[in-house]
Amino acid sequence: MDQLKRQAAARALEEVRDGMQLGLGTGSTAKHFVELLGERVAAGLKVIGVPTSEATRADAERCGVKLTTLDEVDHLDITVDGADEIDPELNLIKGGGGALLREKIVAAASDRMIVIADDSKWVPTLGKFPLPVEVIPFGLGATRRAIEKAFADCGVSGQMAVRKAKDGHVFVTDGGHWIVDAQLGRIADPASLAKALSAIPGVVEHGLFIGLASSAVLAGGEGIRVIERRKP
Repeated sequence: MDQLKRQAAARALEEVRDGMQLGLGTGSTAKHFVELLGERVAAGLKVIGVPTSEATRADAERCGVKLTTLDEVDHLDITVDGADEIDPELNLIKGGGGALLREKIVAAASDRMIVIADDSKWVPTLGKFPLPVEVIPFGLGATRRAIEKAFADCGVSGQMAVRKAKDGHVFVTDGGHWIVDAQLGRIADPASLAKALSAIPGVVEHGLFIGLASSAVLAGGEGIRVIERRKP
């Protein structure tokens, strides 16, 4: 599986050109991309990156990739990031690693978002992977009730749980927020659910990435396939 992730990362790296400003994703697949990018930088490639998490910042610094922020550059050429699920419209569930807020800010600031994954992440319908919803701890009871209503209005339901870290304490994001994971099973209309969740006070962001990915690079036993998002 790790080898497949690295193959997908290597294919995405072929899109990178000298002088580009890049969004650097978070997670095991994106880590491969940062490591391979570091090798290219050591060989003379000139790029600058915006990391989507403190973990990616540390990886990029270790690999010698020069970093910047979205306060210092006005746009990014490409963001390369992984995903927990990818559907045929290239809508995504992300946030399994807890970096969804920064990942979405960086993806939205990019001309293109390339999603890299092994082909187990390709699904006919989103929802089997628990949907992360990043929330403010204050007023969590009210926020959860509003999330449940949004689910009901969009025809989905399922168990919700506040994410715990490995040490058993509540998982805290880089932004100081909590994450509620929702086991929805199947999301028939991801765009409507995304809109409903975004309207809730107390919800900072959610893991539905609608219309952000421009292409997906999937590595499997048959090799690499690249899927481009169909233009509306």
